[in-house]
Amino acid sequence: MLQKDYVIEAMRANGGYATFQQLNKLVDCSNWGTKTPAATIRRIVQKNDEFFRIQSGLWALKEYENEVNKKFKIQNKSEKSLNEFTHSYFQGIIAEIGNIRKLGTYVPAQDKNKLFLEKKLCEVATVHSIYEFTYPEILRKAKTVDTVWFNERKMPCAFYEVEHTTDIKNSLNKFYELQDFRARFCIVASKERKRQFDDIISSSIYTPIRKIVEFIDYDSLVKQYENESKIEQSRVI
Repeated sequence: MLQKDYVIEAMRANGGYATFQQLNKLVDCSNWGTKTPAATIRRIVQKNDEFFRIQSGLWALKEYENEVNKKFKIQNKSEKSLNEFTHSYFQGIIAEIGNIRKLGTYVPAQDKNKLFLEKKLCEVATVHSIYEFTYPEILRKAKTVDTVWFNERKMPCAFYEVEHTTDIKNSLNKFYELQDFRARFCIVASKERKRQFDDIISSSIYTPIRKIVEFIDYDSLVKQYENESKIEQSRVI
């Protein structure tokens, strides 16, 4: 078998799709003779016509395209359904990273039935009702943040907003209200929105939070997810 065939077999066994994080676990690379199997898998998927990209870090077999789109509720040529999937996909990745770090993970009530791959977000998040860590008027803002991480003291340690198509200003306004907490504040979006983020946060109204808000692009987030998963897997082994 070619190396490509091992990847195809693993993806078929996973339902016709896989994240790179899943492929790194599923593909039998024992006889490949390479010190960087993850890089080899990535190259195989990106360079061969048997695969197609759904989103950063998530690929599928072309022969399973209809079945995979149905699983993820991505309707043919529907930009709205693809945008909804993309948003919840990255919410799920953020929650998974938090879970690996043994943190409490929260997603808003209105998003709990949305999908991260074939799971509902409520099956990924570990905090199902937000902790009452502050005054009610500020808590109302926190409840709408896309993904929140909590430490062992049930205090927020990171707030993440996924900005696929929505207005970045809305997220920055939330962060402005939450700025007094000792936490990370992150906007997650495509690389193409970085300039827009820079332009908006340079406005004088956001001066108090300019130095504490980070921009994380999708590809960087996915790489972080893969790296954290490798560390977790090595601990188990």
